[in-house]
Amino acid sequence: MSRELYIGLMSGTSADGLDAALIAFDSPDTQALRFELIDSIECPLPANTKQQVTELALSGPDEIHKMAELDISLAESFAGACLELLERQQLKPEDIRAIGSHGQTIRHIPQSKEQGGYTLQIGDPSRIAEMTGITTVADFRRRDIAAGGHGAPLAPAFHHAAFQDDHQARFIVNIGGMANVTHIPAKGCGEVIGFDTGPGNALMDGWIQTHKQEAYDKSGLWAEGGKVNEDLLTNLLAHPFLALTAPKSTGREAFNLPWLKQQLSGIEVSPQDVQASLLAFTAQTIADQLIALHKTSAQPRGELYICGGGAHNQALMKCLESKLPNFHISSTAELGVHPDWVEAITFAWLARQCVHQLPGNLPSVTGARGGRILGAIYPA
Repeated sequence: MSRELYIGLMSGTSADGLDAALIAFDSPDTQALRFELIDSIECPLPANTKQQVTELALSGPDEIHKMAELDISLAESFAGACLELLERQQLKPEDIRAIGSHGQTIRHIPQSKEQGGYTLQIGDPSRIAEMTGITTVADFRRRDIAAGGHGAPLAPAFHHAAFQDDHQARFIVNIGGMANVTHIPAKGCGEVIGFDTGPGNALMDGWIQTHKQEAYDKSGLWAEGGKVNEDLLTNLLAHPFLALTAPKSTGREAFNLPWLKQQLSGIEVSPQDVQASLLAFTAQTIADQLIALHKTSAQPRGELYICGGGAHNQALMKCLESKLPNFHISSTAELGVHPDWVEAITFAWLARQCVHQLPGNLPSVTGARGGRILGAIYPA
């Protein structure tokens, strides 16, 4: 059976690193999605790049020039990761059917269908195609928004293709900078539901970076040593995004350190207790949505699989387990896909969908008027 090679590139809301995955897909003519993760690399992004991404998430002086410069430097990093994969696997550019590049989100403002909305990912795909000699597919979100959707989350479409079971409903939760949930009913038992639940790691990462100059709270140890401040948690849980019904998506525009500082006004709390409260906030917002979704299921016990960087936060996993006693909780590794690479594989798959002129979105998730072919193609 013929196979095609794709590279998926992912740089998430946390902007702490670039994931690149080399994937072999079986022909799209096959009924079930079959793929193999051949190789993968994680490339840390420089601290100043992360700072630039964070700054561009909010309005500021000279932002168009700053965006243009970052657009180029990110593309060079993305292309370098692809070339490293080729070298490691002794492959030529012509061996790869396409690169699927998510790019780096710097603004995501999905408004109502009446008002329209926009989303912006940078990391110049023309430069990636030029530097690698590989056809590059990028700009996956804007067509869905043009069709009345949120342009996010896109991962549930891949979750559905890769993880649906014939008999058992499954929940997939990706915990990146933001967190999103996918409810995949058993085959033939209804539509997929998926949406952002709120912040994943972004606030926790930003807070520990500010107070301890560490990129993230390894295993959640700093948070685990603190105490949840209930007044702060109550303020955080009052964010209006959390009361919205799906379809919905969010980003740093809604959940950021300036907003957090507003919620801290008038509350005396140590930095470590803030970290504990942020972890509880992420866990609570995920658990609330899972409990609500599970109530609509006839299954006595939910099957929950975690992916993304948050899967390594042991304190967060313990907190979720305590809030979700009616769920079997594991990582997507139990389904055959390492939790670190689900998103990069998603964008390799979206590139494949685009190349073969197949829809990449799920209208039941994003709210678009119908299935759409996502992405723009930049030929080698």
